Amino acid sequence: MAAYPDWGVTTAPNDEVPIAHSLTGFATAFDFLYVSLSTSRKDKYLKKIRAVTKEMYEFSKIRGWGKQLLQNHQATNILAILTGALVTGVHDDPETMIWKQVAVNCMEKTMFLLNHVVDGSLDEGVAYGSYTAKSITQYVFLAKRHFSIDNTENNWLKQHFWFYYATLLPGFQRTIGIADSNYNWFYGPESQLVFLDSFVLKNGTGNWLAQQIRKHRPKDGPMGESSSHRLTTLHTEYIWYNAQLTPQHPYGFGTSKMHIFSNWGVVTYGAGMPNGQGNTFVSFKSGKLGGRAIYDIVHFKPYSWIDGWKSFNPGHEQPDQNSFTFAPNGQVFVSEALYGPKYSYLNNVLLFAPSPTSQCNEPWEGQLGECEKWLRWMDDEVGETAGEVIAASHHKDMMFVSGEAVSAYSSAMKLKSVYRALLLLNSQTLLVVDHIERQKDSPVNLVSAFFHNLDIDFKYVPYRFIDRYNGALMDVWDAHYKMFWFDHHGKSPVARIQEAEQAAEFKTRWTQFVNITFQMDSTVTRMAYIFHGPYVKLSNCRFIDDSKQGLRLAVNINNTEKIVSIVTNYQDISARLSYLGFGGYAQVEDIHHVTRFGLGTDVVLKQNTVNTTTFNFGFTVNLIAGVILCVAIGFLASQRKFYSCFSKFFRCALITVIILWITELLFVSNNCNQPLCGVKWIRASTDTDAKQSYSQFFYLPTVVITSLPGSGAEILKHLFYNSSDFIYIRIPTEHLDIPETEFEFDSFVDACEWTKSDVKSGHFKMIQGWFHSIVHNTKLHLQNIQLNEVSGSRLSQRTAVVKDKRKKIRRKEPLLEHKSRGKRSLDRDAEYIRELRRHLSAHQSARVVVSLSSGSWTLKLPFIQEVIGPSTKALYVVRDPRAWIYLMLYNSKPSLYSLRNIPQHLSMAFKEEDNNEKCNSNSRYAPEYESLRRLLSGSESNAVSLLAHLWLANTAASLRINQDLSAMNYLLIKFEDIVQFPQETAEAIHVFLGIPLAPARLNEIIFATSTNLFNLPYEGDISPTNINIWKQNMPRKDIQVIEDICWSVMNQLGYSKFTN
Repeated sequence: MAAYPDWGVTTAPNDEVPIAHSLTGFATAFDFLYVSLSTSRKDKYLKKIRAVTKEMYEFSKIRGWGKQLLQNHQATNILAILTGALVTGVHDDPETMIWKQVAVNCMEKTMFLLNHVVDGSLDEGVAYGSYTAKSITQYVFLAKRHFSIDNTENNWLKQHFWFYYATLLPGFQRTIGIADSNYNWFYGPESQLVFLDSFVLKNGTGNWLAQQIRKHRPKDGPMGESSSHRLTTLHTEYIWYNAQLTPQHPYGFGTSKMHIFSNWGVVTYGAGMPNGQGNTFVSFKSGKLGGRAIYDIVHFKPYSWIDGWKSFNPGHEQPDQNSFTFAPNGQVFVSEALYGPKYSYLNNVLLFAPSPTSQCNEPWEGQLGECEKWLRWMDDEVGETAGEVIAASHHKDMMFVSGEAVSAYSSAMKLKSVYRALLLLNSQTLLVVDHIERQKDSPVNLVSAFFHNLDIDFKYVPYRFIDRYNGALMDVWDAHYKMFWFDHHGKSPVARIQEAEQAAEFKTRWTQFVNITFQMDSTVTRMAYIFHGPYVKLSNCRFIDDSKQGLRLAVNINNTEKIVSIVTNYQDISARLSYLGFGGYAQVEDIHHVTRFGLGTDVVLKQNTVNTTTFNFGFTVNLIAGVILCVAIGFLASQRKFYSCFSKFFRCALITVIILWITELLFVSNNCNQPLCGVKWIRASTDTDAKQSYSQFFYLPTVVITSLPGSGAEILKHLFYNSSDFIYIRIPTEHLDIPETEFEFDSFVDACEWTKSDVKSGHFKMIQGWFHSIVHNTKLHLQNIQLNEVSGSRLSQRTAVVKDKRKKIRRKEPLLEHKSRGKRSLDRDAEYIRELRRHLSAHQSARVVVSLSSGSWTLKLPFIQEVIGPSTKALYVVRDPRAWIYLMLYNSKPSLYSLRNIPQHLSMAFKEEDNNEKCNSNSRYAPEYESLRRLLSGSESNAVSLLAHLWLANTAASLRINQDLSAMNYLLIKFEDIVQFPQETAEAIHVFLGIPLAPARLNEIIFATSTNLFNLPYEGDISPTNINIWKQNMPRKDIQVIEDICWSVMNQLGYSKFTN
């Protein structure tokens, strides 16, 4: 190789990647063999490595890969420069130092951006992702070894294992083919997996998965690995492998589970399973261009060194929003078309016609960016492509996932919604529903759906389901995999079964697909498709409801009818409640169960149907009794015409009727255990799947968040902010604050508990009215806030007077600086109010979330619930007292304890005014505060002891007061659980609220808790490591004092002792 004048390849003259591969391999081999080489050969090879490295460095200044981050070319080429510089720069050569600096700077930017990607994914897909990850893992190893730069705590690396495990189809041979892809991986992934295990995970799961892939990898065929790819990572796999890490499968292996890649916009079900009947795989994709993190960085511009989409290259992505795959029993039925030109019809998505902006395949147009070899991400509107996974949840062997892809289509088509829902009814049956809504003047009136299979032909012989619906059939060793379709009018057009051959990598690839075209006769069009395997019997399927809010289908599977309900007006939480009876997106009912996706499965009472025997007998008895009474009354009316004892006859008739009714009552009581037979009662909930019974969810939630200040409750904002379901309101701000009353409300904490009786007795009416207004008349409340510009005189008055009302202690500062600070604060708060108004205008059914920053409210939740009503959902956040006191005393200088003047607040809490205490032992005083009051009255208290008694008093009082609140209305949350187990805690909170957790909100809370990129007030970066920093930095004697004082409540909350 040293004799070759040029390491480029003739088939790709403008591509430096082959040169980079050669440079990395040649330099690595030279390093390995250095001691075995003669001096002349060393000089010759070093000269060649230096020359090629310099060539690559010069190319980095002019090629796109030199500035396009998170792309396989960039990672591969920059790593080659770094490798060449390390090998040739052993003597501090100035030129090689520049190469190292440039390479490290570029790769550190890559690692910084990857830390935003909370799910461990790469937008280029698994195949090209393995390509990029090969270079990233090698860089992390070299950076730590040569520059002492440790990236092993990077959150992306911690989650990257799931990028390989949760994308594997049953059998460990094939992965999902999202974006440009082959059947599995380009490089590795054994090398990447053993790296993750040795340096990041250290639990044996990486070694285990590498072992499974190595064991099951095909030796030949389309899923086989090329020898060049295999040998490229063999040396790093050998170097990094740690034999002391016993291979260990991940928790839950062997059970089909759902995995959400919240940044990538991908959901998988049944991944990482062995081959076998019932081991079914489903995937769904609806994501933002480049992934959620990169898309947001491009649009919100938080970093000056990012030049919009010019800093990235998502050219390997496909026009594939709302695409899916289905492999019942591990047999691929619907697949991706893999690597190829960017045409929408080569993906399992929808196309429309006639489109005024069609650029290929006229008059049809698919998703933005199509029609060329690479996705045209720099074209108009393409950069705004933002598919979204709306809902994703599973229960036992059922799964529901849905996505919105309207932003992936040209605005010229005037589409309002392109919503697709997948519902896995059992391991053999998948229901897919498309809901399309367009404007009245939309030019398109045809929609075409595509479903691909690369491996096995769809039969060209026409297939019909129950002689009613057209379909298609795939024969696998006499096992029939079938599909059929129909729209909301019952129409089922004949499909076209077609083939396509397209360029892929350095060869061609063949695919076959089913193409179904529907007529769109109105502004709303709905289509349903059923895919099922050979081990299930379907006998009927039809639309039974087609309303504005959603749709219902009846599907008969194995002689059991299932009613599927799906909301299509998914952004309106009130519409979801109205249509489904809860705040979710879909449910499935049969005679035995009702599954509400996101909450759980309930059992239906057997007495839910009418007992016909009882009904018939009762009807007969009542009919006979009625006839007897009518005859008796008739005789009584005409008694003058007959000569008989009518009174005796009438008494006999009445006795007969009474005897008949008693007989009926006895018979019915033995055959019916309901108050009224034949009446359908509310289902009894014996949920075995959800954490709480559905019987508690009758109201859409009004959320109230309380905590002791400094407990980290602000982090819950990420579950609610910018959500169509909620409007997050923090209290207090300059324009939103509790009204001033006879009760002087402390901004930090007080010792006064308010109860339901205070509401009934009419106490604190102004505060009651304020809560009622902001919760039940939110829009009017916000509109009535005056946001006029504050004049200089008014600002001075505000500086001099208003701030004194609450007696907040402030440090003195120059008047002009104080005025400027006050104006900036008012401007920010006015914009905050405008933002709330805009959000509520766009989402009028959004539920209110009130975040109360004062610790005083932790003792007043029963009062708040009585004011707001049964819709109240109170979230009380507690924190380890050692971490809380560390934050107050040691985390910043000056300390938060001094900045907020906590001793002054506490003395105010017990101060007498006008010879009356704020609250006394006879009126709303929390007795748990008595020890704190005595400590304050003494002279020997110190800050640690004072804060420990405060935490103990407030927490103990809150637990006592709130224990009478129903589990329907009150949930205690530990801050440590939010940070260490964000997904589990977020899911538990949403089950409590009765609303499924949206993947977008899941991404936000994981980002806030895992990346070191989110700051809490006065605290700094938040991560599972940082929240325990007190263990290293806090004096041991202080920890001992806190544990001695607070242990009774700490133990109750599940905190363990740090000192013995």
